[in-house]
Amino acid sequence: MYTAEVSRSNPALFVFLVDQSLSMSDMMADPDTAQPKKDFVADAINRLLSDLSIRCAKEDGIRDYFHVALIGYGREINPAFGGALAGKGVVPIGEVATNPARIEDRSKKVPDGAGGLVEMKIKFPVWLDPVSDGGTPMSRALTLARSIVAAWLDEHPGCFPPVVLNLTDGEPTDGDPAGPARAIRELASTDGNVLLFNLHVSSNPGPAVKFPDSDAALPNQHAKALFSMSSVLPPIMLAYTRQLGYAVTEDSRSFVFNGGAEDIVKFIDIGTRPDLR
Repeated sequence: MYTAEVSRSNPALFVFLVDQSLSMSDMMADPDTAQPKKDFVADAINRLLSDLSIRCAKEDGIRDYFHVALIGYGREINPAFGGALAGKGVVPIGEVATNPARIEDRSKKVPDGAGGLVEMKIKFPVWLDPVSDGGTPMSRALTLARSIVAAWLDEHPGCFPPVVLNLTDGEPTDGDPAGPARAIRELASTDGNVLLFNLHVSSNPGPAVKFPDSDAALPNQHAKALFSMSSVLPPIMLAYTRQLGYAVTEDSRSFVFNGGAEDIVKFIDIGTRPDLR
């Protein structure tokens, strides 16, 4: 299982659920990251969308190996792409690549070849803007994700199982999300069940729990609930997680609690690593 070829004729689907509640305006707990949570998460997803575009770029253009849905949930639950893609649900990566809402000038520190760092100007495409308003309607967001995935599977029954990545900082304000999460995980292609990843981003200092295989080290019921909602990492992603230096077992879940800046970036990277052929 989880070995289906990813190609233009058999693309993979990623659904990003982004918590846009008011508390996402709080600062990241990571002292090296002087950004509100909403800004860092938006930057991480924008960087990922750019990386996906590059991974799919060939001599004849950008091949639609991946399709992406981007849903924000806070005061409202809506597609979160900006610009020409505003209001769109599932979008092929080629269309994503050619339609950022804007391109910003950013600075990036790079090695200078002499052991130091220098700042270099880069172009940074933006599809998702940071938002923080309202509560945390996670259950409804997961229900919407299930409907998106179910429709995709009707059209792509043999695909690499879709991956839903939920990035949140708070407890749901619209009831228990366990049922909607289970409904997502019960969907399946012929290659395996749909994967649900959950990342908890905190503004409170404390140790991160990364891809655990039990809930023993988790500090509260909310963390344990997110753990139980998360899929077991399939072999292809488990191997890549090990390559990134995480201590994982065959029972490790696709879950990070109290994730810092580096964990957020790696979490998204791991969740978007089905094989390309």
